[in-house]
Amino acid sequence: MGKKYAIGIDYGTQSGRAVLVDLADGTEVADHVTPYPHGVIDEKLPGSGVRLEPDWALQHPDDYIEVLRRSVPAVLEMSGVDPDDVIGIGIDFTACTMLPVDAQGTPLCMLPPYRDNPHSWVKLWKHHAAQDEANKINRIAEARGEKWLKRYGGKISSEWMIAKVWQILDEAPEIYDAADQFLEATDWVIAQLSGNILRNSCTAGYKAIWHKQEGYPSREYFKALDPRLENLTETKLRGEIVPLGTRAGGLTPEMAKITGLKEGTAVAVGNVDAHAAVPGVGVTEPGKLVMAMGTSICHMLLGTEEREVEGMCGVVEDGIIPGYFGYEAGQSAVGDIFEWYVEEAVPAYVKEAAEREGVSVHEWLEARAAKLKPGESGLVALDWWNGNRSVLVDADLTGVIVGCTLLTKPEEIYRALLEATAYGTRKIVEAFDSNGVEVKELYACGGLPQKNRLLMQIYADVTNREIKVAASRQTPAVGAAMFAAVAAGSAAGGYDSIVEAAKKMARVREESFKPIPENAAIYDRLYKEYTALHDYFGRGGNDVMKRLKALKEEVTRHA
Repeated sequence: MGKKYAIGIDYGTQSGRAVLVDLADGTEVADHVTPYPHGVIDEKLPGSGVRLEPDWALQHPDDYIEVLRRSVPAVLEMSGVDPDDVIGIGIDFTACTMLPVDAQGTPLCMLPPYRDNPHSWVKLWKHHAAQDEANKINRIAEARGEKWLKRYGGKISSEWMIAKVWQILDEAPEIYDAADQFLEATDWVIAQLSGNILRNSCTAGYKAIWHKQEGYPSREYFKALDPRLENLTETKLRGEIVPLGTRAGGLTPEMAKITGLKEGTAVAVGNVDAHAAVPGVGVTEPGKLVMAMGTSICHMLLGTEEREVEGMCGVVEDGIIPGYFGYEAGQSAVGDIFEWYVEEAVPAYVKEAAEREGVSVHEWLEARAAKLKPGESGLVALDWWNGNRSVLVDADLTGVIVGCTLLTKPEEIYRALLEATAYGTRKIVEAFDSNGVEVKELYACGGLPQKNRLLMQIYADVTNREIKVAASRQTPAVGAAMFAAVAAGSAAGGYDSIVEAAKKMARVREESFKPIPENAAIYDRLYKEYTALHDYFGRGGNDVMKRLKALKEEVTRHA
């Protein structure tokens, strides 16, 4: 049998990236990025111009198909690989990114009667407008003593499936009634590829409160939320839930024509972007925390038993690697914060200087921030520009920078923002450790570790742990390709387990980032200040952030 390949597609927040991978050793033969034509829809709907309220974040489902139209043929053409030798295709996706579909699987936003209603569109993971519903989900679950709540750190996020579905029911019951099903975008794309609607156990477990042994929460619980939701899981969330690595089916004739792949090529069920990165970086055993670092950060950790950990996004049996309990935590904004600062707050002279020097603004700031010692800026920041995912699970929290003076420089603010995200990660590591889920090693993957050495050194210093970095620039996509190889199976030239695939295909850099003791000592002191601010603003000491946000929404509605 000659060389065999698989394609992994990483569906991110702004674009989709296809990677063609050699199954023998994980070599990335070719990759191609397709920016989403509609991007993130957070101000007004395409076409109609209907304005969106604060905290909305939508996408256009055809953008996902555009990735298949452009990026898959591109990697085939760039590589010269015969489509007959591509044995599988797999995808990973941001989550919970969900959409309502009709009985034929067509997104409601693509049907004329519904396209001008914002609730008919894809709700992106960072759609936070369902916070009221999330608050009620948590309050009623706690009052009823629902034991599943503890598996999610005591709080269900507004980012997750049930809150978003309930928001649709509350604000647009006509869309709720028209929806035959609510699907994760990853499951919808797989349905387009294979012709079969299957729900993957990863998104169902982490994002829709499904449990391998117990299923969804009871009908009684959903009735307590809203009588109209009593039969939700049997109707609009119905369908087979299958493990990662399952073959969803073969590539349909239509999709074979669009992609250039062979009809019948194995299609793996969908996955979450960060979770696909875990085998992608070679982690298949407990004690190794994987940080998928980009727009946000997802923190994944394997354990041998189910434990309660504050603010976790969930613990799911077989949710990441079969045979283990997969823990997920996260930070709602990381790269997004740095981008905000560069795009919205950096003075003109910085941009002009960067242009003169022929570097990006990020590179210009990083070079100067790297010359500063920890604590030299006199600044400390809270990393809540897009709310807090873990450990507070509160989308209504906002960002803070403390210590600014008339002498504060842009590079000092930039470094303080880098440090703030590292403090947020340390908070998560400590939550795991204090609850008996040991963190021995840190692994990093994604765009940020590849681009910002200062950031990675700060993370090593703040956590006081060595950080190993994935060799691949496209780790989630490589992980998705691994699961595609498992879906195809060894008989076709793939693998029979994800552990076997990871052993052969995953790679990390020889270079790692080790903590500098004197830096770590100063960061211990700064982290105490971060923790004081974290608890004051995040645990009820002062709810000024929420009052300001409520006032903003009030004024906006009446504008």
